[in-house]
Amino acid sequence: MSREHSSSPAVLFVNWRDTAHPEGGGSERYVERMAEGLAGRGYRVTIQCAAHANAPADEVVAGVRYRRRGSRFTVYLWALVAVARMHADVIVDVQAGLPFFSRLVARCPVLVLVHHVHREQWPAVVGPLLGRIGWWIESRVAPRLYRDCRYLTVSDETRRELAGLGIATARTTVVRNGLDTPPAVHAEPDPDPTLVVVGRVVPHKRVEHAVDVVARLARRWPKLRLEIVGHGWWLDNLRRHVEQRDLGDRVVLHGFVGEQDKHEVLARAWVHLCPSVKEGWGIAIMEAAAHGVPSVAYRRAGGVAESIVEGETGLLADDFDDLVRHVDRLLASGDLRSSLGAVGRARALSFAWERSVAEFEAVLVETAGLARV
Repeated sequence: MSREHSSSPAVLFVNWRDTAHPEGGGSERYVERMAEGLAGRGYRVTIQCAAHANAPADEVVAGVRYRRRGSRFTVYLWALVAVARMHADVIVDVQAGLPFFSRLVARCPVLVLVHHVHREQWPAVVGPLLGRIGWWIESRVAPRLYRDCRYLTVSDETRRELAGLGIATARTTVVRNGLDTPPAVHAEPDPDPTLVVVGRVVPHKRVEHAVDVVARLARRWPKLRLEIVGHGWWLDNLRRHVEQRDLGDRVVLHGFVGEQDKHEVLARAWVHLCPSVKEGWGIAIMEAAAHGVPSVAYRRAGGVAESIVEGETGLLADDFDDLVRHVDRLLASGDLRSSLGAVGRARALSFAWERSVAEFEAVLVETAGLARV
């Protein structure tokens, strides 16, 4: 039941990017699904994020107001201004490594949303020196600044890692990702062994590991191919890596593709790889599973150890050699791929954004003392 617009609670998300941003990804999709779901339930929702050329400074999409201001770094200043000036009932501070420091100027409760901690990503993205500074802010400054705030994350693994930073599990709630209903596809599994990677092409996603898997298995599987779907500022480096491994005839770099094309590529793959350093959850893993495609990822890469049920929907590797062995095993066994794929498909389709929004709303209501809309 909706209230009159003027009396509906106002929620302000401060986030680094949105999904239209050239570097937008799964965490941005999560934020937007939550925002859209809340708007549909009668909340007044605003997302304050960085400006970019793919979208206007101000617009309303699916009931959510977008305010795009600032660049990669000045977005934090613009967000502080928005927090100070807007009459919100609750702030959702989305911390992708750096906090927005909203607690300093907020006049209402702050809910901290963390997809995963970034200890491993910092040096990979900004180098060792700035990486140490960034990790100090994330691991020492932010927990102290937000010590009275409630936290929300997307996996039990991140909840445990936050506890390691001094954020009590009693203050942290897990609300997992939902899954967009996959479109009908025309593709069928390719007759030749085909691997796929879906995601942003940035250093900490380690897409090069998938290329190296192909190099290691090329002699054993002469027709093995890899399709990479995604874009990002690291794409030229990845292209050079493919050339250096002399795999131009086996690796396809699709770059950005539309949703339908992405699902067609997923549907024709035999195995999906997620070699990332760290993921909060792993939406691409669930998208692949929805097509009956099992995934292989690194065991210590955060939430992937929950989006993959080891031995039931996919396999988890301890190191690169283990990753190669798991891929080889799956390529060699159609029965295993089919078994993992069937269980994975059923599990993936059980995840619904509507349920995630309901759980997210419950945390908001508790955090801000709101009456449920």
